[in-house]
Amino acid sequence: MPELLHPKTVITGHAQADYDALAAMVAARKLYPDAVLVAPTMLERRGSHIFSDSIAYLFDLKNHKDCDFSAVELLVVVDTHQTSRIPQVAELLKKPGLEIHVYDHHPDSPDDLPATLSVIKPYGSTATIITEIIRERGLALEPDEATMLGLGIYEDTGAFTFPSTTEHDLLAAAFLLPRGMDLTTIAELTGDDLTREQVHYLDILLKNAITHMFHGVPVTVTEISLENFEGDFASLATRLMEMEGLKVIFMLAAMGDRVHMIARSKNPEVDVGRICASFGGGGHSFAASAGIKDKPLAEIKASLLALLVAGSTPQMTVGRHMTSPAVSIAVDHTLGQAEDVMIRYGLKAAPIVEKGNKRCVGMLELQTASRAVVHKLGNQPLSEYMHRQVRTLTPDADLYKAVEIILGDRQRLIPIEENGQLVGVLTRSDIMRLLIDDSLHIPEGTPLDRAHRERNITSVLHEQLPEAVVEVLKKAGRLGDELHCSVYAVGGFVRDLIMKRPNLDIDLSVEGDGIAYAETLAEGLGGRVRTHKKFRTAIVFYTDDEGLEQHLDVATARLEYYEYPAALPTVELSSIKMDLYRRDFTINALAVQLNAQRFGILIDPFEAQRDIRERSISVLHSLSFVEDPTRILRAVRFERRYDFQIGKQTERLIKNALSLKMIDRLSGPRLFNELVHVFEEKEAPACIRRIEGWHIWKNIHPALRLTPAKDILIAGLEEVLAWYRLLYKHPAPRGWALYLLGLLVGAKYPDVAAVLDRLGFIERARNDFLILRENTRRAANNLIEAHSRDDGRLSALHEILSPLEVEGLLYLMARHGQEHNIGKDVSLFLTRLREEKIDISGEDLRALGEQPGPLFGLALKNTLRAKIDGLVKTRAEQLAWAGRFLVQAREGDLAALNITEVMKGRL
Repeated sequence: MPELLHPKTVITGHAQADYDALAAMVAARKLYPDAVLVAPTMLERRGSHIFSDSIAYLFDLKNHKDCDFSAVELLVVVDTHQTSRIPQVAELLKKPGLEIHVYDHHPDSPDDLPATLSVIKPYGSTATIITEIIRERGLALEPDEATMLGLGIYEDTGAFTFPSTTEHDLLAAAFLLPRGMDLTTIAELTGDDLTREQVHYLDILLKNAITHMFHGVPVTVTEISLENFEGDFASLATRLMEMEGLKVIFMLAAMGDRVHMIARSKNPEVDVGRICASFGGGGHSFAASAGIKDKPLAEIKASLLALLVAGSTPQMTVGRHMTSPAVSIAVDHTLGQAEDVMIRYGLKAAPIVEKGNKRCVGMLELQTASRAVVHKLGNQPLSEYMHRQVRTLTPDADLYKAVEIILGDRQRLIPIEENGQLVGVLTRSDIMRLLIDDSLHIPEGTPLDRAHRERNITSVLHEQLPEAVVEVLKKAGRLGDELHCSVYAVGGFVRDLIMKRPNLDIDLSVEGDGIAYAETLAEGLGGRVRTHKKFRTAIVFYTDDEGLEQHLDVATARLEYYEYPAALPTVELSSIKMDLYRRDFTINALAVQLNAQRFGILIDPFEAQRDIRERSISVLHSLSFVEDPTRILRAVRFERRYDFQIGKQTERLIKNALSLKMIDRLSGPRLFNELVHVFEEKEAPACIRRIEGWHIWKNIHPALRLTPAKDILIAGLEEVLAWYRLLYKHPAPRGWALYLLGLLVGAKYPDVAAVLDRLGFIERARNDFLILRENTRRAANNLIEAHSRDDGRLSALHEILSPLEVEGLLYLMARHGQEHNIGKDVSLFLTRLREEKIDISGEDLRALGEQPGPLFGLALKNTLRAKIDGLVKTRAEQLAWAGRFLVQAREGDLAALNITEVMKGRL
């Protein structure tokens, strides 16, 4: 591990840095020669090139993890001056007394850094700004530095063709050329040649592109999901605009742990920089980007469309769309009185005003008031529980700002004030009407508009679960009451309760801080907790009354949902409904509340009980298989496990996703993980046939295609697997290895290797499987040869089969069971011979006065063969046999025999 650096000055640029950001960093070090360059979190790249591949090495870029920031006195930020765009130095920004210098060519934003020196000029690139300073100071440049600076200028000005290009950019390039700027390298790195991957991405983006009209302005929105970060992705936006003659484009790409928004505009009415800034990004009015974490692609798309509607014309003001007059509640009311008002008018929240006038002083949500009443706090003043930090607007405010507050800040409503007095409110429903008027309709049939049904299933809990488990659930609910959060058991556990199938794998969903709840629950159960902060989940481990370790999975329920354009304002979803809506199938979208007052209440917003009764597998929304193609294989598993039927609409969506080659998007490990679950099902052969019906096997790799001969073998594997499981012997067979052997029967080595590579096998697992396959093949040949020699010794059978893993043995039974009595041989080995052991050890031989050595092992193996063949039985006979073997060996009687012959029992 490298030794930590302790710099006093640090230079950095924005996340997802392009060449201009990197060039500006390199240029800035000429002004701050003792500084350390801290690389941004991600770098954009355009293919592989010796220069771009060497940037980190050439200019000594460091990872922020390699730096101790405690000694830093000065932070220099280039090509951005937004706080949110430099996460790699977020820790440093908290340091008191830190001096900050910024060099940038982007416009100001509300998120700007508190800089002590700001050099911000409207040039075509930040590299130009610093090159100008270098020229004025007469500083020297190396050829690599000049090339790097030129690369930044050429990229950000489009080789001086973008409207943002200024005469300063041209003068900077003229200054760099005689100092070694390599135009050939720059041309190669900024050229228009597309890689094969880029062509593939363009094809997907074109297919997914939809053009919306916002008050006469065409805006194209497209999306793509990629398994890994693609550094040169942004360049495709300009290519798409050129190919299709587009005026405005937003590309949304789910890559890694975030969604990247790339925006370009040739229409002055659409300021893409402003919109990207609303998502924490930045840029110019004509070119901008943002990296968005912790929000799904569909949610971001819905927010984008809402902002485009609001920002597409300056005439869109808050006053035109607010609800007026507004129902308000005086601050001197109690929580109980506030609840009565909101229920009477059907409000989810209400503005709170001063007594005797209409000045807004806060906001109260119905959920807060109702919970307070449940806890007998209805007589408490609402002023103690209302939200005081509420953003307000005036009637003439830009509607865009309102949409930012509702979507970005997640404020339920916005009080509208004029001359300090409340005149109206703008709610999510008001935004909904705006979007519907703009023809951004919600798809028909979405389950979000269905009324949910509740019923109490406490009796089912007591009937189906051990009382100790019910008590744990009650304890989990009581803790939720103490922490003022709703707690639910969710998913497959609830599904199996309804279907009266045993399942003690309990998942909890918490409307609140799931990690904090899990930590407190672990304390209450006397257990321990393992948290996953990135995903806001945790696992609570505890010991039950019988001394066995149990566990509960705890997750934080999602608070909002934006699956379809305009879906957010349409329905006021509770967080548990949001959590359920994100699940794979209706039958898994069930919850049971555990809080004391509502213990045992079944939450079924999407008619899961109906689908269970009708034995149907249905998805929750039309993009389900596009978002997660593994759900296709999961649908097959549930269909066969419960003897259900995949619904016609759901099957149509599966076929549509397959036609779009969604399975191809899955990484090898994700695909293999889902196939492991398929192969472990009791009805695995039926699942395999169902998958073949959709031609998925050959799409994964042609060698996996299910032929009639393979189908017979797969059925045989099911039979021998069921037979072996009844023996209750260890180790338990790995179903995936057994069925994968069956699907690859007859395949050539290169095809088998290609399949394993597609499934993401690491080298060790890959080698293990290939060895299993080869050993199984050899064992079959050796058994056939032994039978042809009429070698009926059981020790010979033991020697052939003992090296094989259980999966190989079962495969032999299914594949060759009718040949030469191989099935009987393997059965005999599995039921008796495999466990055969001798009663002596090396220590016994040592006690006879023999010296330990290589022959000890041979003597013990030879004795085991003799015992298997019935030549020795008692311990004394075995000792005598082994001793005789060692004497003969010592006297040279074995010297003429090849060691292999000895091993084969031909003594």
